[in-house]
Amino acid sequence: MIKLDEIQKRLLSEVADLHKVPEGAYNIRSNGESAGRASTENIEIVPREDGQGLTINIKPGTKNESVHIPVVMTKSGIKELVYNDFNIGEGADVTIVAGCGIDNCGNQDSEHDGIHRFYVGKGAKVRYVEKHYGSGSGSGKRILNPGTEVYMEEDSYAEMEMVQIKGVDDTNRTTTAELAAGARLVVRERLMTHDVQNAISTYVVKLNGEGASADVVSRSVARDDSYQKFDAKLIGNAPCSGHTECDSIIMDNGRILAVPGLEANNVDAALVHEAAIGKIAGDQLIKLMTLGLTEAEAEEQIINGFLK
Repeated sequence: MIKLDEIQKRLLSEVADLHKVPEGAYNIRSNGESAGRASTENIEIVPREDGQGLTINIKPGTKNESVHIPVVMTKSGIKELVYNDFNIGEGADVTIVAGCGIDNCGNQDSEHDGIHRFYVGKGAKVRYVEKHYGSGSGSGKRILNPGTEVYMEEDSYAEMEMVQIKGVDDTNRTTTAELAAGARLVVRERLMTHDVQNAISTYVVKLNGEGASADVVSRSVARDDSYQKFDAKLIGNAPCSGHTECDSIIMDNGRILAVPGLEANNVDAALVHEAAIGKIAGDQLIKLMTLGLTEAEAEEQIINGFLK
């Protein structure tokens, strides 16, 4: 593994909670190049021939192992597109930690676009954590456009945590999923935008098999002059159940658009969408301010609790 500078180490800490070389399989990408890679007996990481991504093969029955594949960028003007495929064997139970951190101190835009494809085998379980973070004093933008595709076989389970709290100027997040019989998908998105940032999240989930279920929930805060769009569509093609929810706090001159989409193609498809957008309640602020907090401090306490 190549030596990382202090900024790169800080970004790794923010997006992957890494303070040292992780145990188990990992691939760390820095400024468009591999900074370190390791496979294990049960998890093999293979670089694509074109150098633009990885294939991660997880053996059937693998238990209690993890894969870390974070990306950090500290050079202004970099733009890259990578493809990562995850083949998760039947009956496996693993955690995958991704995420990208960009520190841009220059005047050119820096952009990372990542396409992650998950092939989840029969009865397999996967927990996927993806965190995005931006920093740097330059005028160049920090742009992140993740694309996620999930293909789930019978009785499999996928839990996905999507987090973007600070510093990303523009993001267009697209997630699609196809679920076979008995498969279950759980998505928890947490998002905050500020200044003039833009964030678009699009989900299309096809419930193709009997007993398939999906629960997609987004919690977000739009501050200053930022804009957010949450577009979630569930397609029930069999006896199934699905739920989407958008719960948002709007502040200052922020704008939020929630677009529900429910398509039932089977009489036993039970689909629900919920949406709530509003400002911080005055009584919450007053209660915290009586404890000695300023209004700004009270707002931060409420937002931090909301986005946990």
